[in-house]
This record gives sequence, structure tokens and C-alpha cells, in this order.
Amino acid sequence: MINISSAIEISGTVAFAVSGSFSAMQKRLDVFGVLIMGFVTAIGGGTIRDVLIGDTPVAWMRDYQLPLIILGTVIATILFKKYIKAFKITLFLFDALGLGLFTIIGIQKGLAAGLNPGVCVALGTITGCFGGVIRDILLNDIPLIFRKEIYATACIVGGTIYVLLMGTINEDFNKLLAVAMVCAIRIVAVKYKLTLPRFYA
Repeated sequence: MINISSAIEISGTVAFAVSGSFSAMQKRLDVFGVLIMGFVTAIGGGTIRDVLIGDTPVAWMRDYQLPLIILGTVIATILFKKYIKAFKITLFLFDALGLGLFTIIGIQKGLAAGLNPGVCVALGTITGCFGGVIRDILLNDIPLIFRKEIYATACIVGGTIYVLLMGTINEDFNKLLAVAMVCAIRIVAVKYKLTLPRFYA
């Protein structure tokens, strides 16, 4: 039986693999390029996190199921690209969902390594954001995290709520609540065009 943590990791991997694959197809990359973008987006943040905490070989090298899940997701995205293309809102939701799911995964990894809560929230933010950062850099775009949109802030808020509520409510409910919070902040920020202050030289 798959527990909630495994379900979160698989769901986050699928969500980001779809997001990365479709971003590559929008840039008209070939099949190999689409595959690489799917992998990079799905494992980039987690790879950086694992290297930072010394958890090596990194997760996807130890668990053959993750690369297979990504491969299957990328193939499905290519096959059903016409249907996915028609639902830009769905793609945005995949990205928001992946952001929330991977934030919690990163925090849990940090807690398991015995790190303090603040560092764990930072690790969660890295896990959630940096796959997309690497994807955007490779696609010659300014990463979302560095633009005016609220992105990393959603991870920080959701991750902080998760850490503060640990031990006070049911653990599985706490995870789902934190994921929902990250997604909700991201969705509301985009819908109502909420941004952080901008500074110009």
C-alpha cells in the first residue's frame, strides 16, 4: 500500500515532468530535448537538495522507479500533447501542484537529516523551485522565481505552516494542508496578479 509520503513524491514527479515536457514542446525541441526537460524539471530540485545534505547517491539514482515514472509521463505528454495544449490552465495547475508537493518532500528530507526547521523550509523551497529554475535557464527564459510572480514565497509560507503545525495535528492532514496552501497562494497570486515589490537601478 502506498503511504501519503510516497503518493506525494510520485504526484510531484508526474506534475513537474508534465510541466517540463510541455515547456520543451512549446520551444519546439526534439524528442530527446523534451525528455531531458521532463527529467530536469522533475529531479532538478531534489538533486540539489540531496547534494546539499550529503544524501548521495541522490534519490533518483537509488530508486529506479522514479526515472521510469518520469519516462512514462514524458511519453504520455508527447502522445497527448494536443489535448494538453488546449488546457493551459491545467498546465499551470500541474506546476502549482508540483511546487506544493515537492516543498513538503524537501522539508521532510531536511527533518530526517536532523536539520533545524528554518533550514528545512529552505530545503523545501529549493526542492520545489530549482527544477523549474534549471528548466527555464536551459530554455533561455528568465526563471519564474526571479520574476515578479509570487513563486518561492508560496513555498516558504506553506512550508512554515507545515513546520509550525507539526505535532499538533494529524501528520498526513498537515502535509495535505501545506500542499494546498502552497497551491492556493500560487493560484490566487496569478489570478489577481499579486506581486512582490520590484526595485530598479
